[in-house]
Amino acid sequence: MARDQNHDLINDPDGGIERLLEIMRCLRDPDTGCPWDIEQDFDSIAPYTIEEAYEVADAIERKDWPELEGELGDLLLQSVYHTAMAEEAGHFTFASVVRNISDKMVARHPHVFGDESRDKSAAQQTADWEAIKAAERKDKAQQGALDGVAIGLPALLRAHKLQKRAARVGFDWPSADDVIAKITEEAAELVEARDTLTQSEVAEEFGDLMFVMANLGRHLGLEPEEALRAANAKFTRRFAGVEAKLAQRGKTPDQSDLAEMDALWDAVKADERAAAAKD
Repeated sequence: MARDQNHDLINDPDGGIERLLEIMRCLRDPDTGCPWDIEQDFDSIAPYTIEEAYEVADAIERKDWPELEGELGDLLLQSVYHTAMAEEAGHFTFASVVRNISDKMVARHPHVFGDESRDKSAAQQTADWEAIKAAERKDKAQQGALDGVAIGLPALLRAHKLQKRAARVGFDWPSADDVIAKITEEAAELVEARDTLTQSEVAEEFGDLMFVMANLGRHLGLEPEEALRAANAKFTRRFAGVEAKLAQRGKTPDQSDLAEMDALWDAVKADERAAAAKD
């Protein structure tokens, strides 16, 4: 039987989160809802959730605040979507999700909401945060040092988190120099694998090299995911510069060759350095 729609709430621009929850309930109504929305489940919606999180990060990186407002709404919708499906299945509700995260934030900030001193360095607060999270994992019967690192994270980000967890229990190279030595070793193994091993074995060696590269980033105090994202942005910007210079010559990249594009790449870099010097 179709549920009654609260039309006043649905059409109230000031209805807040309750308005969005009601809209989702109506979309998921098996009798009167949207056929596409009705067919969705956790697995089918999860990729959209990941995509929306990346679009939030993209808007922040571009400092596009109007765009960020919209993307945050899209990400909020994902939470509402998952909780609506969970409520239908009897797992939990939006209210319980809000209660749980609120309880967690209060428990993880005793120096703000409890009687602990706020007179701590950022490093000490981070250490305390990790200790609280470790205690929470123990309560969840997550005994292993690596338990709880989400499998669905981007691989580079997950590598970084796995390495941080292992380092906390002493499984780590003493210095960045040791990591660099390991990179040299892994690179040599990859070259050997390329010439002598199967494609799957080459892929394994390549993965080992990437994993150690992520570890070097951690030793240097860098977030590998952020560093690679910045490198992607720089490559995109510079290649667009190459295309622009080719266009001035009445050409496109497929009408050029590597020697010409490489020279133009150097010219784009020189332009960037000159512009930076003026600033």
